[in-house]
Amino acid sequence: MTSWEDALDALVRDRGAALVRYAALLTGDPREAEDLTQEALVRTFARARGSLREPAAVEGYVRRAILNAYLDGHRRRRLWAGVRHLVARAESDPGHEGASDDRTDVEVALGRLAPRLRAAVVLRFYDDLTVPEIARRLGVSDGAVKRYLHDGVAALEQLLGPVRAVPDHEIDLTPSGRL
Repeated sequence: MTSWEDALDALVRDRGAALVRYAALLTGDPREAEDLTQEALVRTFARARGSLREPAAVEGYVRRAILNAYLDGHRRRRLWAGVRHLVARAESDPGHEGASDDRTDVEVALGRLAPRLRAAVVLRFYDDLTVPEIARRLGVSDGAVKRYLHDGVAALEQLLGPVRAVPDHEIDLTPSGRL
């Protein structure tokens, strides 16, 4: 096998579940997260086949591809929303039941955030990136990231209640932990 094939196999075997969980935090939908992760892997490895110099850095490339694919998909959905009324559709949309209002789950709350807010919150609190790093990834200013984080945390607090500081010894960092 070539080095890129080895890197792909190792990444999927060792970090695949973590990448899907990361995508699920962005999308709010486990099935969409799997599709997004697969799309990001294809994008990353299709481009890197001949030029994979640092296999250890591949996870970062895939995470960036997940974020880009998520943001690209949101742009497409927003465009579609503007013309959807022009297309005939059924009265009811089977299989698309709304989430109950009393459900105060973090994943549901993240799903209610605007995509940019959700991306900033996930990058900050899940990936533990700094404001300048988030700004570079999203292609916006540091000030915009601070606004996204402020608005995102405020919205989460409104949905979930006040955020309390959790001592490090109470945080479950095991891979088997839930999203």
